[in-house]
Amino acid sequence: MKDINLKMAKGASWLILFRLIDRCIGFFSTLILARLLIPADFGLVAMAMSILTFVSMLSAFSFDIALIQNAKSQRYHYDTAWTCNVFFGFVNGLALLALALPAAKFYSEPRIVAIMMALAANCAILGFCNIGIVAFQKDLDLHKEFFLGIIKKLCSFIVTIALAFLLKSYWALLTGIVASSIVGVLLSYRMHPYRPRFSLQGRKDLFYFSKWMLLNNFLISLIHSVPGLVIGKLAGPASLGLYTVAYEISNLPTTELVFPISRAVFPGYSKMASDKDELRNGFLDVLSVILLVTVPAGLGIIVLAEPFVHVLLGKKWVDTIPLIQMLGIYGILRASASNTGAVYLALGLPRLLTYLALLFLALLMPALWWLVSKYGAHGAAYAVLLAAAIQIPVGFCVVMHYLKIKIFSLFAVMWRPLSAGFIMVGAITIVRANWSVGGAAPAPEYALQLLALIPLGIIIYIAVALGLWLMNGRPRGGESKFIIFTGILLNLFKNTARSY
Repeated sequence: MKDINLKMAKGASWLILFRLIDRCIGFFSTLILARLLIPADFGLVAMAMSILTFVSMLSAFSFDIALIQNAKSQRYHYDTAWTCNVFFGFVNGLALLALALPAAKFYSEPRIVAIMMALAANCAILGFCNIGIVAFQKDLDLHKEFFLGIIKKLCSFIVTIALAFLLKSYWALLTGIVASSIVGVLLSYRMHPYRPRFSLQGRKDLFYFSKWMLLNNFLISLIHSVPGLVIGKLAGPASLGLYTVAYEISNLPTTELVFPISRAVFPGYSKMASDKDELRNGFLDVLSVILLVTVPAGLGIIVLAEPFVHVLLGKKWVDTIPLIQMLGIYGILRASASNTGAVYLALGLPRLLTYLALLFLALLMPALWWLVSKYGAHGAAYAVLLAAAIQIPVGFCVVMHYLKIKIFSLFAVMWRPLSAGFIMVGAITIVRANWSVGGAAPAPEYALQLLALIPLGIIIYIAVALGLWLMNGRPRGGESKFIIFTGILLNLFKNTARSY
């Protein structure tokens, strides 16, 4: 148990480190490409990518998750998964070829045809990736996945930037995508000795699990796209722009911190699945770490939304402030529940994810249509928050039932980070009330407020959280796990910096 927990912590650290480096490379890549290419180049590729996203969703069986969940996976299961990936890679490619001309007519853009041909070839290439690298995640050797991802990202960056200088064309973007895929496939065979072969012997076992993953992936995609469709239809592009930007900012703690943690702990949960006591303790430990991180980050974004917007976005985006605050609450709820999905998968119950996604969608759809028609983008935020406020507690009740978690155990995990978070918010609110910065104030004044209040909030939160933990006799929980996790992450940063 201790060994698995340590591996999960190291794995989460590697994935968070990858996320940070990936974002940095992507940021600098965008800055350079924005000067070398024109907006139409990005738009052309985005048009084709939107069609690719839809086509890929129809074959998103997540066979890798099925292999990780099944502790008794045999060679024929891996061979079957690889065979299916090759097959669906070609199917997706053929679908893109079939849609190329209709898409060109729909967009009135003949260049889409060649772009979709290139993406079709890329689909076929990706299908041949060595299924053996699933072992990196299954065995919690996520440092290998880190290096594989970084090499692919650097390859894409170098090829794209070099060709952008030479060609000044959208083909630089496409070539970078294809080059990354080719390097990824070749590296997958270089980094793992497994050599797959064509077989369908394990199709029954794989599809029993993966059919639910296909449906769940489709529903999740629908949940994320429906608000945009409804806002665009009923409130127009301006409201949609406000909502999109507010959503991205308010959910940063979830996307950048929590999802890598959830992805890292799933293989560990799968190893604990046969022992409900271990799985219960592991779930509560991870939940406590997630809350320790996301509560202060989420509440900080909520209470400092006004200076954040003025400094980062500018005055023309002030209407996003209430949206960020509402969606920030949703982000905290979403982050707290991210750990539950890994439990369902580890227990071999992917259908529960599907049922919960259906519940969320059933709550979201009528609320969206009614509230957006009345309140625009703000109505969409109300609808999302309402659906989450009902569905997420239901999801926790399901986990508590399967793992036999008592309500007191859940409260013991939650009360310290929540108490520290609300005290932090109270202190920042008092300081801001006595440090008046008007809406017409220049951005530097808001920047000064951020520079002062962010460190203040961090200090207050850490002091209160640590004090509550010590006053309660250092109970088992996120505080001790987070200290270990932080030490691992700092060591990884040091080792990575040295290697560069």
